[in-house]
Amino acid sequence: MALKPTALDDLAQLVLACVCAALDETAAKVDGQPGCPDCRTCVVAGAPAWDDCDSPCDGGSGGQLTVNISRMYPTTNFPTEDREVRGLRTCTPPPLTAVDVVVTLLRCVPTTDEGGCAPTCGELAEAARVIHIDAVTVYNAMLCCFPTTGTRRRGQRYVLGQSRILDPQGGCGGIEQRITVALDGCGCPTEPPP
Repeated sequence: MALKPTALDDLAQLVLACVCAALDETAAKVDGQPGCPDCRTCVVAGAPAWDDCDSPCDGGSGGQLTVNISRMYPTTNFPTEDREVRGLRTCTPPPLTAVDVVVTLLRCVPTTDEGGCAPTCGELAEAARVIHIDAVTVYNAMLCCFPTTGTRRRGQRYVLGQSRILDPQGGCGGIEQRITVALDGCGCPTEPPP
């Protein structure tokens, strides 16, 4: 079925709001854990650029939180991609559209100092602790907050994908969480195009 024009952005904004709220809630409970990034929290088109992971605004939480849509596809048996040929007399449109959403959260990780010395094990362990807590927090946001955002009586239909720790690059490290969401269509417009 056809989707409303804002369906993808609406979905991405819902995911972003759930994750940001969960990060702030965790920061209030866990000493030393940063909350939702103040300056770099946004929906992006495609994979995010690792622009900034350390600049907190006004002494708040640093990092970069992005949500992007990696793909969408028709499905009759969610989450399996529908490969049926369309345009035949007996074919009906697939009832759902599956959307793959990617949440990326970056934080600062220690790097070599001005003298070329590697970070200490303590510094590495603290950065790992922050990222591990972030991974669980984002995972829990997808399990606990996101399902309640749907308009369906039973909530959102989704498949929680893998969560992975991202290797450090340029002083940033973090996590990536994937989720596939089923969107109901609203039917095709009844008027033919001009």
